[in-house]
Amino acid sequence: MLQESRIQRYAKEAIALAMQGRWEEAVAANRAILELSHDDVDAYNRLGRALMELGEYAAAKEAYERALELDPYNRIAKKNLNRLSYLVELPPPPMDRHKIVFDIFVEETGKAGVVNLVHLAQKAIVAQMAPGQQVNLQAEGQKLIVSSGHGEYLGEVEPKHGLRLAKLIMGGNQYIAAINSLGEDEVKVTIREAYQHPSQSGRLSFPPRRRAGFRSYVRESLLRPRLEEEEAEEVAEIAEKEGFTVAEFYETPIHEEEPEDHELGEGNGDWDS
Repeated sequence: MLQESRIQRYAKEAIALAMQGRWEEAVAANRAILELSHDDVDAYNRLGRALMELGEYAAAKEAYERALELDPYNRIAKKNLNRLSYLVELPPPPMDRHKIVFDIFVEETGKAGVVNLVHLAQKAIVAQMAPGQQVNLQAEGQKLIVSSGHGEYLGEVEPKHGLRLAKLIMGGNQYIAAINSLGEDEVKVTIREAYQHPSQSGRLSFPPRRRAGFRSYVRESLLRPRLEEEEAEEVAEIAEKEGFTVAEFYETPIHEEEPEDHELGEGNGDWDS
């Protein structure tokens, strides 16, 4: 019972350290667990994640391989071994790693949403990212570019959301963003409004999505009462090019499904990548 209590204490400590980006200490905490319990799959996964963040890819690979030996169907270990296949040739990451941002994942109607990235960077660059890691947003004309905390290009916010957000940013709004989830060829980012400029009052960053099964017969002009004519024309132009309707432009999901697995916590409650 005493040993189990110590393991639980170390696990909570390891999770807290990872959330603060204190990866060297997270490595020590997880190794302390493994000294007490040699078959703790979650500890091996957390250890692998911390070692990846420190650029110790060979050691991270060993940790994930051990997790997979203990649990051959463990998706966290499988996905991260795949990521490591792209990272082995890269130099260690800069030491000023950004802390993991969790508070922006809190749902707030009209102010937060999950978007897909298009025109992704090379897999070796994307593979360095992890769910919860903070990213930067930059408006470039009608595009909203997403880059890592160190300025590396990651992708572009899908046009039906990027256009609106880029205009709001150029109008003075400010946003924070973090990686929501990573897939083989998919990156989702959570974006949250941090400040609304007075000139943008009344404009929702993420207009509520209509309820499933509800078909709207409201004219499109009523769906965008505050849009200027020039912006409306741009929306229509991009909508036609990208294959979505103007109405769909205003149907941004406020909250999407949580990642199936996670890396930082215990069992099925960890952050996935």
